Amino acid sequence: MAQLTGIYCASHTPVMLNFPDRIPAELRGEIFGAYEAMGRDFAAGRPDVLVVLSNDHLHNFFLDNFPALCIGTGESYESPIEHWLKATRRTFAGDQAFGAYLLQAALEADFDPAFSMEMVLDHGSLTPLELAGLDPDLPIVPVLFNCVQPPMPTMRRCHSFGRFLSRAIRAYVGVERVAILATGGISHDIATPRMGMVNRDFDEMLLRLMEAGDTEAVLRHATEQVHTAGNGAEEIRMWMAAMGAADGLPFTRTYYRAVNDWYTGIGIGCFSGSEASVDG
Repeated sequence: MAQLTGIYCASHTPVMLNFPDRIPAELRGEIFGAYEAMGRDFAAGRPDVLVVLSNDHLHNFFLDNFPALCIGTGESYESPIEHWLKATRRTFAGDQAFGAYLLQAALEADFDPAFSMEMVLDHGSLTPLELAGLDPDLPIVPVLFNCVQPPMPTMRRCHSFGRFLSRAIRAYVGVERVAILATGGISHDIATPRMGMVNRDFDEMLLRLMEAGDTEAVLRHATEQVHTAGNGAEEIRMWMAAMGAADGLPFTRTYYRAVNDWYTGIGIGCFSGSEASVDG
């Protein structure tokens, strides 16, 4: 039976890597330090594999074929696919057996994910991994959610998938220790007149409700108010999945700051107690 060594949520934006000097050095150091702290906590759990919950920014999928959910079943994953992203080009090792297991388990649990043996990873997956300083040789299994093109999976459906994910992990015997990183959000708008406007009220309410452990209130807020927080806020679907995987474990925000010059409400958090075996 596998253990969940950590369940983490973290924002991503390419601006952090491409234009770090757009914000004051003190603030930049504060934000990067928060990611590094997440990385240290992550490393302390000594996971054998990382499940990355992220979204695709039209690099794997487009309007001719855009699944709501896609599980990576490849042997490796190139990243970043964007030639313009200022990050080290690398190839992450996959865990093909684990990815294939999650795919089959999802189908048996009445989910209908797509799968890809040739998935590439963009800034959504790479940015938090880069800033947290996570081991580049750690095998990963990426799971991509549609957060770009309506119709999108509902917040509740993403939460349900997360609950499935924790059950599937605890039943897997191929590895001993697994971590989950959900990345995206919080509020931000891309390529609209609202770009650069961060909805701090939405972000703060989301984080407060998550800290209070009120799942229904979180899902209701995410569903009914996400439109007020920009098109990029749709990425909180991955946070909903992480909350589902945590299955009642308390959430703690470790960092939040509305950073208009980086276009994003930058949040980081974790579900404490997740180092224990997820055996019910």
